[in-house]
This record gives sequence, C-alpha cells and structure tokens, in this order.
Amino acid sequence: MKQTMPTAMPTEQLINELQSYGARLADTGIGVQSRRGGAGPSDHKAMTLDGMTVMVPVHTAPAFESPYVIERPDAEGRSRITREGLNLGEVSFPLRPRFYERSTADGIPYSKIAVLHGRDVLATTVLQTCIRYQSRTKTCQFCSIGQSLAAGRTIERKTPAQLAEVARAAVELDGVKHMVMTTGTPPGKDRGAAILCESAAAVKAAVDLPIQAQCEPPDDDIWFQRMKDAGVDALGMHLEAVTPEVRHRIMPGKASVPLERYFSAFEAAVPVFGKGQVSTYILAGLGDTKEAVLDMAERLVAIGVYPFVVPFVPISGTPLESHPTPSPAFMDEILKPLSMMVMRGGLRATDIKAGCGKCGACSALSTYERRLAS
Repeated sequence: MKQTMPTAMPTEQLINELQSYGARLADTGIGVQSRRGGAGPSDHKAMTLDGMTVMVPVHTAPAFESPYVIERPDAEGRSRITREGLNLGEVSFPLRPRFYERSTADGIPYSKIAVLHGRDVLATTVLQTCIRYQSRTKTCQFCSIGQSLAAGRTIERKTPAQLAEVARAAVELDGVKHMVMTTGTPPGKDRGAAILCESAAAVKAAVDLPIQAQCEPPDDDIWFQRMKDAGVDALGMHLEAVTPEVRHRIMPGKASVPLERYFSAFEAAVPVFGKGQVSTYILAGLGDTKEAVLDMAERLVAIGVYPFVVPFVPISGTPLESHPTPSPAFMDEILKPLSMMVMRGGLRATDIKAGCGKCGACSALSTYERRLAS
C-alpha cells in the first residue's frame, strides 16, 4: 500500500493538526502499541506518515473529540487517516516489538525496563521516581512519571545489567537505532548524572548503540565529561518553559534551578559532546509567547544547543489534564522560523547522534527542516 499525502495539506501542517487535536482510533487492532502515563510522550500512539514517524495523542481529552479518525490497520499495520469522511492519506504503525516477548532471568518483562518510542528508539526511565513528584508545591504540573509505576507497567529502578540485556535484544530483534535514558531527579547534587553514567557504561559494553542521557543540570560540570566517558553520545537538559513566570507556575520545584545555571551548563556541555549534540525540550503552549520561545531558541542556537520545541499535550491524571493544547497555527508560527534559525546555525535533527531531537516524532520541527533542505 503506497503512502500518499494530500496536496492540499503539507505534511508539517497535518502533523501540527494531529499533535494539537489528536486522533480518534476507530479500532486499534491487534499488536499496535500506545502509551499511557509515565515519562516522555504519554497517551500517544506512534504512526508513520509521508516517511515521518509522529507521536499523536490518542488517549487525551482533545483526542476523544478530534475531527481526525484512524481506521483499523491491516495485518501489516497500515491504515487510513480521514477527516469528516475525507481520506487524507495512509499511515502505518510500528508493530509490537519482538523484544517485548522476553523477560529477564528474574521474571521481569523487558517492556517494564525499556520501551519502543517512535519507530526505532529504545527509551527508559532509569529511576521512575523524583524528589519533586510527591509534593504538590514542587511537582511539575505536566508530569506523570509515577502513573506507569503505580499501574505496574514498569519498575522503580532499572539496573545497569537489565538495561544492557534489553538494549542488546532490542537491537538484535527489532533493529533499534538509538536509545534515550532519562531519569527522575534523585536526591543529591549530581541530579541523576551518576546513575546515567553507570547505565550508559553497561549498555555500551553490551551493544554498540548511540545513547542520549537526560537529566537536570548537575551542580558540578565535571559530570559532563564523566557521562561522555561512560558512553553517552548526546545530552538533554530540558527547560520545558522559558520565562521565569511560567517556570515557577508550571514547575515550581524544577524552577529552583535557575535559567542562569542551565545556560552555564549548556556552555560547559557543548564542548564535551559537540555542537548540536546537546539539546533542550521546550513545551509550547504552557503560557510562553511565541516571541519568548523564539528568543530563547536564538540564545540556545548561538551556543550550539538544539532547541527541540514540541506542542504541549495534557496527560490524564495530572494537574494540567484540562489545559488546552496549542493551536496548529501557533505551532506553525514557531516552528517555521525556528527551522530556519537552527539550519542557519548549522544544527540539524539528522545530525544528532541519539535522542528526542533525532527521533523528532513529538514535533513537526524536523519536517520543516526537511522541507527547507529539499
């Protein structure tokens, strides 16, 4: 079944629409995976359209009323996407990974240790708890890191040996191309860098797999070289919001790490990992204006940090579950100039060795880049 996209709607516009409005699943069929709760893109389903893998909200309140409908996929995971009965093109879904069928020697399913993100990304939350999560006055209002743990879909602490075992199987059985290791923030000044070091070292000893590590900026810049030496290829330190007012309102605990520390950390990390191999996740739609997001992105690009801007998607069970998603027009007004900005700065999603920016499935940014490069 050949994939075709409607000439009336460019791919980046359709992605913006799908990520803002979500999609209704007429019938998911057997073997098609979606995620609920946890860290990273949750309440989403990965699908591929026009050669791009996209994470589309399917379990959120906006998705239940979306004008977009995904029909039941065939045995190979291919389906159609429609709006008001009009066929907009064909999509395909990654099938259930084969490594999900395995368990560790002590009986823990591999899927509780790491999961498939997008089409070819292995993702894990090494520590599924956070010092801020249990406090109403400190927790990030969008975070659902504790939901998948409470539901029994994961375990609290993944050991280096478990991660190495699962990573090797994911590469051998499913052709995984890179890995994301994130973590809840533990007590201590390293803010998770230490457990990421031991985890990355174990995985790299088992399989040649590019790794992105994600954590808050540690207090001591020496951790950047330690992570690099352990096998981390790319680093994410995520701002989420870019102005002090929004940071303190949306993530009061994390905002205790000031923007000045983020920038000093970025400036220290880029020489270690390389230009474009340090990135930050920015959630558009939390209250920051498009001007504020683009001004922040310009500062980041100037020092070699890739600003991965994604539309905010509310997750059920969080304080922001009823917060509206940004409009497709708002995302276009950010991503169009942002794509030109990053390319002028010599940064490209395709050049990132591992991680969210390389995957690109949570934002249309890489699709805008692809159009500029064509």
